[in-house]
Amino acid sequence: MEPDLVFQVRGLTKTYRTAAGEVRALQGVDLDIEHGEVLVLLGPSGSGKSTLLNVLGGLDRASGGQAVFHGKDKVGRDLVPASDADLTRYRRRSVGFIFQFFNLSPSLTARENVELITEIADDPMDAREALDRVGLAARMDHFPAELSGGEQQRVAVARAIAKRPEILFCDEPTGSLDSASGIKVLEAITNVSADVGATTMIVTHNAVVADIAHRVLRFRDGLVTGIQKNAARKAAGELAW
Repeated sequence: MEPDLVFQVRGLTKTYRTAAGEVRALQGVDLDIEHGEVLVLLGPSGSGKSTLLNVLGGLDRASGGQAVFHGKDKVGRDLVPASDADLTRYRRRSVGFIFQFFNLSPSLTARENVELITEIADDPMDAREALDRVGLAARMDHFPAELSGGEQQRVAVARAIAKRPEILFCDEPTGSLDSASGIKVLEAITNVSADVGATTMIVTHNAVVADIAHRVLRFRDGLVTGIQKNAARKAAGELAW
């Protein structure tokens, strides 16, 4: 059987021009990503993993190559030549983002922060349901300053999945958390992404997180230097660092 692909990436490049010269962040990445996969991207700072995430998430534009997205309608769309309007629609309809820093509005409650996303989504879940899925039903009317760092990040997870995204992009989601809070966040990410059927890509420096992935992608110098398939995945609750 042909794999059920969500992305086909071929020869993807990204070059930044700086005062010191050109920086080649991606140097010809080839990659197939299947629907429903959990991928963990490992590599040193500057290796290209976050750049790939930003290009596939429609936040940044590649310099060359192809990044073909196969959405629910299965019609392939190359993100590289897409217009700004097309990328905006793609991000709104298909993509959820979770970053290292929570980016919550301090003047809104947890529920209201999630509702900001549900108001612009095509088929959102109720904000209360999204918060319940990450274990924060009892904290939905609290402001960010009244929540721990781990709880704030779980609000960010609820916000990302409330639009029922096809792809969930997570850039260092546990980078600013202690291990106990980080594990709870990873549990929330893997549980809710499975519930909504989202393909999930997690960028991290923490090699321990690789154990929750279907596949682990190793990056160096703008290239995928290795792909490891986990014969048996660990649940997030089994991790320790």
